Amino acid sequence: MYTLYSMQRSGNCYKVRLALAQLEIPHNLVEIDVLKGETHTPDFLAKNPNGQIPLLEIEPGRYLAESNAILWFLAEGTPLAGESPIDHARVLQWMFFEQHAIVPSIGAAYFWLCLVKGGRDLQRHALDDWMEEGTRSLNVLDKHIGKHRYFAGDNFTIADVALYSYTHLAEQSEFDLRPFSALRDWHARLEARPGHVTMDEGPASMDIAAE
Repeated sequence: MYTLYSMQRSGNCYKVRLALAQLEIPHNLVEIDVLKGETHTPDFLAKNPNGQIPLLEIEPGRYLAESNAILWFLAEGTPLAGESPIDHARVLQWMFFEQHAIVPSIGAAYFWLCLVKGGRDLQRHALDDWMEEGTRSLNVLDKHIGKHRYFAGDNFTIADVALYSYTHLAEQSEFDLRPFSALRDWHARLEARPGHVTMDEGPASMDIAAE
């Protein structure tokens, strides 16, 4: 059984938990608190020298890092990775967009404004840039999803999982989603899917452990 090292309120960790739930993959879950430095202990660094979560233990002593790489590993060979080579490429297109446009803006704002005490004061110099780039990225997403049911085409894929993880937190991070009706409708479609789990919950089948 896989073991996922994860932090409950991390968007990057949440996307992996959501994919595991959608794919109905049993797993153990080990909660790691980044804010307490738990990714930089000697024990954790032996698992992932980069000191980051999520981290998936595929089998004893064999680990896979980077959230979107984990998503692809889990989904490969299933409909969530797409059905054809062009589907695969479209899935990857939007997963790359999520990493270079969404995570550095909305993801950063969420981390510093919602998770770090005093984060606003520590990152005041960066807030305007995050808001500008995040709003631009939300506009790109809204225009695309206004013409499609899901991001990589007609079917739900891990591209949707990746993009949902932080965009559904955008309002908590002080972004205004009211102008983006298509994006809000897409959020609602994903939340109505069987097997959907919120950030605050996990699949009923999982075992929870403490590191």
